[in-house]
Amino acid sequence: QVQLMESGGGLVQTGGSLRLSCAASGNIFGSNVMAWHRQAPDKQREFVALITSGGTTNYADSVKGRFTISRDNAKNTVYLQMNSLKPEDTAVYYCNLKQYGNYYWGRGTQVTVSS
Repeated sequence: QVQLMESGGGLVQTGGSLRLSCAASGNIFGSNVMAWHRQAPDKQREFVALITSGGTTNYADSVKGRFTISRDNAKNTVYLQMNSLKPEDTAVYYCNLKQYGNYYWGRGTQVTVSS
């Protein structure tokens, strides 16, 4: 079993920055993909960014150039540095881990960007 614990959310003004963290524990294997998704009120959950265990990254167009995903494989932790935040970035941010066809989700952390 795998557990994911997000942290780092909060309230920030437009243009501000936040750094989210997600620590994975349990049966973590070397080859996996960690990602961030988000869900705004009354909207579907959407992809934000991912990073493979080898360091390859991919971003949603809406966050390219503003968000940076990184990971520390020794700590099984993924980070999301969010800069130039906008009110439309307001959402619950969820950490996701995919390994060997199984998907695991954290409980989420709230990010609120005030205008």
